[in-house]
Amino acid sequence: MEELLNELKEKFSSVIVEIQEKDYPTLICKRTGFLDLIKYLKDEKGFKYLIDLCGVDYLNYKQKKFEERFEVVYHLYNLDSKILIRLKVRIPEDDCWQHSVTPLFMTANYFERECYDMFGISFKGHPDLRRILMPDDWEGHPLRKDYPVYLEEEQEWKTYKEFIQKVKK
Repeated sequence: MEELLNELKEKFSSVIVEIQEKDYPTLICKRTGFLDLIKYLKDEKGFKYLIDLCGVDYLNYKQKKFEERFEVVYHLYNLDSKILIRLKVRIPEDDCWQHSVTPLFMTANYFERECYDMFGISFKGHPDLRRILMPDDWEGHPLRKDYPVYLEEEQEWKTYKEFIQKVKK
């Protein structure tokens, strides 16, 4: 594994900001050049299985040592060598998007839609970026740390209020 990490660090020095060795090797990456890195991992190094893609909101996180608010986290697995690797791309709040990896991994389609729906992170190049869990007319992104936990009655989802009125009749 150390050999792979050294190769990646050398080949993608302009993309990889940091390598952390926690439970799994974790590459902290820049958005620029990220697609080249993940394509290389899939095509040349056998990481063909995208286990997961998710968002993280670091708003008010006390131990954060970086300025970006969000991260998109990828877990890739090599089925032959049984190696898992984690990639993290930090996303600034005022420029909240990441490149879509749906052309590389079909499963990313639904993961990216969920990340968009819950965190508001857009994915450039996604073939059908729209809500997947929340209704189309839902306002906001429920997994953002500044999303209101308790909504005032007048802020409730309009379609839900209409549904309740129908049920009461």
